[in-house]
Amino acid sequence: MIIQQITPQSPFYEAERMLRNEVLLRPIGIPDHAWEMHDHRSWHFVAIDQSQVVGCVVLVPLDEAQQKTQLIQMAVKNTYQGQGVGKKLVAVLEHFALEKSIQLIECHARQEAVNFYLKLGYEVYGEPFEEVGILHRYMRKKMNTTVEQR
Repeated sequence: MIIQQITPQSPFYEAERMLRNEVLLRPIGIPDHAWEMHDHRSWHFVAIDQSQVVGCVVLVPLDEAQQKTQLIQMAVKNTYQGQGVGKKLVAVLEHFALEKSIQLIECHARQEAVNFYLKLGYEVYGEPFEEVGILHRYMRKKMNTTVEQR
């Protein structure tokens, strides 16, 4: 399996879109493609196994200097969950963030994903909140000069 950065012009982009719909949106009744409004200005990372996109994550710049970002749309194909795909995606995303001198990565983690992010060095802040009908937590990671080895 490889983790690769792609753009919306990539041949893997359509498969990324479909995976996001399948894993994140359809199970909670949100229309397909409902969270693509930032895709054109974001950085996309996909996990590819045997020429198939099996995982993805998107990093959205939140400020003009691109030092504050938000990790969104983390999705791993059900048959690949629990195999370290998400961990590898975040590691590549964080390495990219360090190269771009990004200072902060934030995310809105679904309650069931909080422990995943805690293990990767993210911290919970603020009060729990509901987004798309699901309990979420605000999480963030301040980027240091090096990404810890996992």
